[in-house]
Amino acid sequence: MKKKILIAEDEMVLRFLLTETLEDEGYDIDEAEDGRLAMDSLRYGEYDLIILDYMMPEATGLEVCRWLRSEGGRNADKPVILLTAKAEEKDREQAIQAGVTRFVSKPFSPVELTEIVHKLAGEQPS
Repeated sequence: MKKKILIAEDEMVLRFLLTETLEDEGYDIDEAEDGRLAMDSLRYGEYDLIILDYMMPEATGLEVCRWLRSEGGRNADKPVILLTAKAEEKDREQAIQAGVTRFVSKPFSPVELTEIVHKLAGEQPS
């Protein structure tokens, strides 16, 4: 069965690139263009992995991750990748405190992200 991933990213071009790349790797992708839609998806769907952009409208990736970890639903313990242009040490510390599994600084290579996704989703690259 295909692993399911939620991508929450407000930049349409990057969201499209991530979706295309990960679908080519065999993943089933749901998309959210802001933090509120991401929370709705997490509330009603079930995912193997969540990819959140740090800076999104409605709720930041950190806010979504904090909510996810405290909400206690079926996705509460799933791995979360936070994509961010904010790469200072304090940002990393805040991400860890929020429950982020992996912090990926922008710009990043799609190959690098795909390797991280395979590892966190518990799959070998195809």
